Amino acid sequence: MTNPSDRKYSDTHEWALIEGDVATIGITSHAAESLSDLVFLDLPEVGDEVSAGEGFGEIESVKAVSDLKSPVSGEVIDVHSELEDNLKDINTDPYGKGWMIKVKVSSVGDGLMDAAAYEQHAAEA
Repeated sequence: MTNPSDRKYSDTHEWALIEGDVATIGITSHAAESLSDLVFLDLPEVGDEVSAGEGFGEIESVKAVSDLKSPVSGEVIDVHSELEDNLKDINTDPYGKGWMIKVKVSSVGDGLMDAAAYEQHAAEA
């Protein structure tokens, strides 16, 4: 799956679609494929603060538990709560139906990559 060019990507395999002062955040197709069979998702609540590079939740597959790290800092303004009952959407549509949280951005993390740089990073991982 091609990584959309309208997003920024972290080295920990999260993406952020930044529109104005709101970032929609999820995990990349590379991360979803690596995790494969998902069994649990723990997301923050609306009103929680997230910090760039820090954990905002956990995702668990039959293989491993992984921390979800925010590419931006700010306040969580929306949580895709239906995703917890539809984990397959993360695997089948990580850049659409698989979004996780929306954040009112106060700052963007350092070291975010464009799609081409992320694809090279993921290939080397």
